[in-house]
Amino acid sequence: MKIAVTSKGKDMSAEVDSRFGRCSYFVIVDVDTEDYRAVENQNAFVSGGAGVGSAQFIVEQGVKAVVTGHVGPKALKTLEAAGVEVYTGASGTIKNALEQYKSGKLKAVSEATVSQHFGLNNKKGGSF
Repeated sequence: MKIAVTSKGKDMSAEVDSRFGRCSYFVIVDVDTEDYRAVENQNAFVSGGAGVGSAQFIVEQGVKAVVTGHVGPKALKTLEAAGVEVYTGASGTIKNALEQYKSGKLKAVSEATVSQHFGLNNKKGGSF
């Protein structure tokens, strides 16, 4: 099964990006083999619709779950409509986030964890 982890960099030692729609990269990981590839997020700097655009991209990649710090309402709705589960609260490196996911320490969410346009006000991906 493939999951996507929002990332600030291109490999497993990169830090989790707390933003979904405007993350720098998506690290797409096969949970069983831990093979991965990093894809630059083409929606990171669009003027509007970053969350929905990023969600549509993730769906096109065949990803079944997203691991991130936070997710907004429109992105969550788009992902849920496609059957993609969203896990928030991930932190540390991508490898740490994968371990958190595999061990069940992250819980799937059914409500957004931030308001719309969160990433515009928080470009560095830090805390609120």
